Amino acid sequence: MKNIRYRLIHVHLTNIASRKMIYRFMLKDPTLASLYEMTPTELNLHFSLRIDTANKLHARLKDPELKKRFIDVIKQYKIITIVDEDYPSMLRKIKDAPLVLYACGDISLLKQSKILSVIGSRKPSNEAIPKMEHILRPLVRDEWVIASGMAKGIDGYAHQLTLDHHQKTIAVLGGGFEYIYPKEHITLFNEIRRSGLVISEYPPFVRPAKHHFPERNRIISGISFGTLVIEAMERSGTMITVEQALDQGREVFAVPGSPLIPQTKGCHLLIQEGAKLTQHASDIQEEWLSQQQLDNYKVVR
Repeated sequence: MKNIRYRLIHVHLTNIASRKMIYRFMLKDPTLASLYEMTPTELNLHFSLRIDTANKLHARLKDPELKKRFIDVIKQYKIITIVDEDYPSMLRKIKDAPLVLYACGDISLLKQSKILSVIGSRKPSNEAIPKMEHILRPLVRDEWVIASGMAKGIDGYAHQLTLDHHQKTIAVLGGGFEYIYPKEHITLFNEIRRSGLVISEYPPFVRPAKHHFPERNRIISGISFGTLVIEAMERSGTMITVEQALDQGREVFAVPGSPLIPQTKGCHLLIQEGAKLTQHASDIQEEWLSQQQLDNYKVVR
């Protein structure tokens, strides 16, 4: 198992093989050992790779510099792979589960059952912070772990509020640890990794890219019991995260606001479509307790 794990991390670090590609490799060869024995032509034929991709992958797998980087990465960071027994059970159930997660901080937080993802606008209204204080303060005091994406606006506020109350928070990044985005959150990143957890499915040396952020959103919702939307425009990345949460069978909570503020339009739309209207922390706590009772009932039966 250790060799499979190391091969998976090494292949992932090539930054050439996509998740779908690696899943295809593992379907045909769960050990990934054959990748290291094949020529580019054989990779092309056996795994239906384009010949230019096969050439690049073959070269990267043999690259001594990548082997050095592999050693540095496994020494410097905690790494969770899908072949590990302690891979988060909630995350294992989602579609397109991440194959490799790089982590800084307390990875035991991923085993918590009371994880709530908090998301919203990067340009929140003046109502946002008071709403967050009102709803989140009782939750963090009740030792809920708050997960978000460390973006500007609601994400950053959610992390900081949790830290200010000396509780735990998880940040899921859209790039590698060597390229923190936004740069003004470098201090926040360091605070979270010291007292909480930061994770990314992108190797540490990978810069953030536009398409990474919708991808990482499935992880934010995937590790959580539910997703709380503080504010959202009608069309936004927040709404994409909600779609992923619903697709994963997670609870969605939405906070109402003034109809005169554009940042509340997404929340009102979600409520109309069936999200739980959330005015107090108890709205979330009661839903969690109901879910726990249902799960216990299923176990007893």
